[in-house]
Amino acid sequence: MALCPSAYSQQQTTTKPAARDFSGPVVREIAVEYAGPKTVSKTVILSNMRTTVGQPFSKEAVEDDVRNLYATGFFTNLRIYDEPLRDGVKVVVIVQGKPLVREVVIKGISAISEKAIRKAVKTTPGSTLDEKQIAADGLAIVELYQKKGFPKARADYKIDTNDQTGRSMVTFNISEGGKYVIEGIHFRGLKVLQEKKLLKQMKTKKDNIFSFFTQAGRLKEEQFQDDIKKVIQYAQNEGFIDAEIKNVEYKYTDKNRVEIFMDMFEGIQYKVGSVVIQNASIFKAEELRKKLLMTEGKVFSPKGLEEDKKAIEDTYGTVGYIDTRAIPVRTPNIQSGTIDIVYQMQEGLQSYVNKIKVQGNDRTKDKVIRRELAVKPGEIYDTVKVEASRDRLKNLGYFSKVEITPEDTNVPDRKNIVIQVEEQRTGSLTFGAGFSSVDSILGFVEVSQGNFDLFNFPAFTGAGQKARMRIQYGAKRQDVDLSFREPYFLDKELALQFNAFYRTATYFSKQYDQSNAGFSTKFEKRLGEFFRGELGYKLEQIDIFNVSDSASSVIKEEAGDRLKSSVFGSIVRDTRDNVFLTHSGNKTELYGEVAGGPLMGDTHTWKATLESSQYFEVFKDNIILIHGSTGITDFYGKGKRVPIFDRFFLGGANSLRGFDYRDVGPRDSEGEPIGGRTYLNGTVEYTFPIIDRVRGAVFYDAGFVSAKPFDWNYGSYNSDVGVGLRLNLPIGPIRLDYGVPLATDDDNGSNGKFHFNVGYQF
Repeated sequence: MALCPSAYSQQQTTTKPAARDFSGPVVREIAVEYAGPKTVSKTVILSNMRTTVGQPFSKEAVEDDVRNLYATGFFTNLRIYDEPLRDGVKVVVIVQGKPLVREVVIKGISAISEKAIRKAVKTTPGSTLDEKQIAADGLAIVELYQKKGFPKARADYKIDTNDQTGRSMVTFNISEGGKYVIEGIHFRGLKVLQEKKLLKQMKTKKDNIFSFFTQAGRLKEEQFQDDIKKVIQYAQNEGFIDAEIKNVEYKYTDKNRVEIFMDMFEGIQYKVGSVVIQNASIFKAEELRKKLLMTEGKVFSPKGLEEDKKAIEDTYGTVGYIDTRAIPVRTPNIQSGTIDIVYQMQEGLQSYVNKIKVQGNDRTKDKVIRRELAVKPGEIYDTVKVEASRDRLKNLGYFSKVEITPEDTNVPDRKNIVIQVEEQRTGSLTFGAGFSSVDSILGFVEVSQGNFDLFNFPAFTGAGQKARMRIQYGAKRQDVDLSFREPYFLDKELALQFNAFYRTATYFSKQYDQSNAGFSTKFEKRLGEFFRGELGYKLEQIDIFNVSDSASSVIKEEAGDRLKSSVFGSIVRDTRDNVFLTHSGNKTELYGEVAGGPLMGDTHTWKATLESSQYFEVFKDNIILIHGSTGITDFYGKGKRVPIFDRFFLGGANSLRGFDYRDVGPRDSEGEPIGGRTYLNGTVEYTFPIIDRVRGAVFYDAGFVSAKPFDWNYGSYNSDVGVGLRLNLPIGPIRLDYGVPLATDDDNGSNGKFHFNVGYQF
């Protein structure tokens, strides 16, 4: 059936009538007729219409019906008209439906699974045929391949429609084009800029021996285009404002390798001419000039201009002039290669904090957010403190977005602070496996909640507490750990932490196994910008079991259970610039512990340790670490000896890397390490970048363990030198070290040792 243009066609429905007419005849029947196959049910059609049986017929309603039915996307054409009846009207709806997708066929794939491709495609069997969506699906397939390193991938599509059934088959014919490895990346046309520094701006790297771990050397088009933008941005921030990449050439080889050549235009390097600050009255112009880093004769950069603008505005913001704007006006001079800068000041009024409004926190309690703020109502509106507050909230990890904005009030010098947050998931369930040269292989499962609330049943979220349960099972250890942390105990800046644990280890010795079960609780408080202190109590049952029949009498004396009841405390000074990859700063910790005596238990000992790490960046990203630690332990009162589990041992991945784990120190008559009561350990390590995510290391370790307390027997020290690699992988940081002994005692040989570990050292 052919459809003719109707008075109620889609084109004419855009004319809006002056008034609705609801006085027409009553609709007695609605008939649906199909021009072609029936691809849309009558129920779906009627549910999208305002016109209904029993209601007055209205031309305006029919216009809405045409508009609504086309909006469903189910129809290629439709018409609605009325036929008079004796007691009303009959409404006839004629529709020509779009075909339905019967099948989606994917051909030509081998490198990527069909499941992954279908996940990227939105056209599915049973959906309405939409060629625009099918074309978008083809682009999505190509994008998926490019992300996987297939730059020449193509995805063509074909649609086969059966006009009698109204069903279509969509076929994607994929040409994968091969996975190309980058053999080299080169810049042509450079005069001043250095290729090495430009390549550092890019995530796209050439293939190398570590590509298996780092996934470098794969050409991903989307990432490469981002890299081009970063290179241009870097050049502009080096003063080459007119820099651009004019052409990119790919040279492919027969072995699926590609070299990339980029033609770069540098232009001239601009420097700062004159710098003038106008209309400043709150601060003197010279006072503001001291805040600028980009002054006369310095290289001009957009980034530097933005930073200097912010520095001026922050100067005003610290005293409440939050509406102040420093508007930079640039005047370039091509002949001299300089850019003159004029900062035009708009100072505004001084503002104070009126109210603090928190919005968007459906789960997180208001107090958890407010206690992180560095400003309070009634204080000067300090923009620097507000930014610090925003950063604190972001660092909590509870929110995907944090926005803090000022809000005008009826009082000119009063502003509300509006904090808008978007909450994110803070709980996680993690499974994994690991390996180290000490622990061997192990698997773990961990459940954690970073925004826990002990008293909010059943959600248990919103109070900013931390809760974690971790179970590990491996060849040489089995652990269960439960932890709970309240960072603001009694709403004070005092953290309370509780841990319960059970640990069994077989890697301490070949002569015995050891298990520890118990709990600890501690208070922790910040004592200044860089200092923190902690004080706690621990109760644990320690069992030395599976003692070998061939073990010495010294070790056999250690067999059995002991109850250890102790108090401990520490003071930590930490000025490191980064916890994970430290370039500068220091971390020093003084730790003390007393067990037994009035605390009861079977162990009567005391212990004191001092540990310090100092970091120096000798030049860009090249770091020297100097680390030292020492400790003393002894028994007192009812104590007869220091148990083996409280003694000091050296050797292994975290101390002397040229020796096996715990192999440095006193030994029994059978040559088994039994630990000592005094130790001293030092390390000098130099690390340097090799490629992205990979660093090299050269190190020297030295140390000794003495059987007696306060026994500084430097003559019996052991030492080693070695090399290593630091891999920063998505699964976590991995350390590979090979150490060779230099000085050894009579019980250790000179063979080198290899250590493999996950985590950060010192």
